[in-house]
This record gives sequence, C-alpha cells and structure tokens, in this order.
Amino acid sequence: MKTNIRLFFYTILFFNSLFCVSQKDTLNVLFVGNSYTYYSDLPKMVSELSKSTSTYLKTEMSAVGGARLKYHYNQGHGLKTTNLIKNGRFDIVVLQEQSMGTLTNKNEFLLYSKKLSTYIKEHGAKPYFFATWSREKTPHTQKTITKAYKEAARINKGEIVMVGEVWTKALKMHPQLDLYTKDGSHPTFLGTFLTASVFVKSITGQLPSKINTTKKGDLRYLQWCLQLVNSTIVK
Repeated sequence: MKTNIRLFFYTILFFNSLFCVSQKDTLNVLFVGNSYTYYSDLPKMVSELSKSTSTYLKTEMSAVGGARLKYHYNQGHGLKTTNLIKNGRFDIVVLQEQSMGTLTNKNEFLLYSKKLSTYIKEHGAKPYFFATWSREKTPHTQKTITKAYKEAARINKGEIVMVGEVWTKALKMHPQLDLYTKDGSHPTFLGTFLTASVFVKSITGQLPSKINTTKKGDLRYLQWCLQLVNSTIVK
C-alpha cells in the first residue's frame, strides 16, 4: 500500500473546517524527543487534529535525531529542553526516549525520566510518556518497551500514551498498513497520523468519527485509523 502524502496532508488541513467546534480550552504541549517525534512533524499534526475537538493543543517541540532523555536533561547536542520547560508555561510535556533506549539501557531511561518529570512538575506541567513502537523486524520487543514506559509513568505519576500498542493492534488487523519507512524504524506519514490520533484522543478524549469528503484512495486508511483509535483509547 503506497501512501499519498499530499492527500493526507491536505486532508488534515480540512479538519478545521469540517469538524471544528467552539474551542473551550487550550493546552500548551511540549514534545521532547528525537526523530520519532519530528518525522512528518508529529507535534504540528497533533495540533491540527485537535482543532476537531473542544480542546486545542498548542504544540512546540524540542527534538534532535537520536536524542536520549539524558541529552535533554543535560542540554547536550544543542538542546535547550530544560530552558523551554522553565520558560514555556506548558501544561503537558511529552517525553520520548531514543527508540532502543528502553531495551538497551532501561536504568538510564528510568533515571532521566524521573529527573525530567520532577523538573516538569516543579514548573507546573504534567509529564506524559510517549510509549513508542517496536521496530518492524522485532515486534516481540513491544511488550518490553511498553512495560518500561508504564513503569516510568507509574513512578512519576504521569500519563502514558500507548502508541506502540495501537500500532501493534493496527498491524495485526491490517498487515499491509504502511506505517514504517524503508528503514523499518521511522514512521511514514500514515504512521505519524495514527500516532497523532492516539495523542489527541488520549489527551482530549475526542476525535472525529469520520472524514466527510468525497475523495477516495488512501483516505480510507485515514478513516480506518480514526475508527481504530476511537474504539481503542478510552479517556
């Protein structure tokens, strides 16, 4: 299945006019991560999708390729994450570890997720944990990844966004879904759309139930992703 990226992009832009309701609230959200966060600009997509709900998610991002939470806390690799948290007046800060970090160095992940969570709460925000997906060739690692994020969320009294588990469910139901790029790790545009849908539903409790447009083709996968997330994520 080949993804028509332009079709997906312009469809997202239609959400504001097709599904926008009177905004009751705005939450400021900072995404802290790496390439899993900035591929297809996940924060922007989350913000666009949230326009179809009663809570607008205004997003910013601190991300660099391969970054671990340790880099964010220590402000290495040119990152200014703690400065952003201190000065940004965020309601939510999303933490995403390097894709293999929970598998190869869980103790480091737990240590810096705690340090960052403490800092986040000291500055009036709540930590959310971006529980990522396994790599395409190693789906058996998903349980370990999810378990590590659940532990971090529990220890730090944060929320968890179960992206990897939704990916697993989606691929079991439709193995042909084009969620991974050729490297078998990073998300395609459709993968990012599914991820953004999980975030919006997890935070706001809302998503449109369908896309009202006569356009065909890959839109059926967008539609299916929304239905899956709406039936899976309960807030």
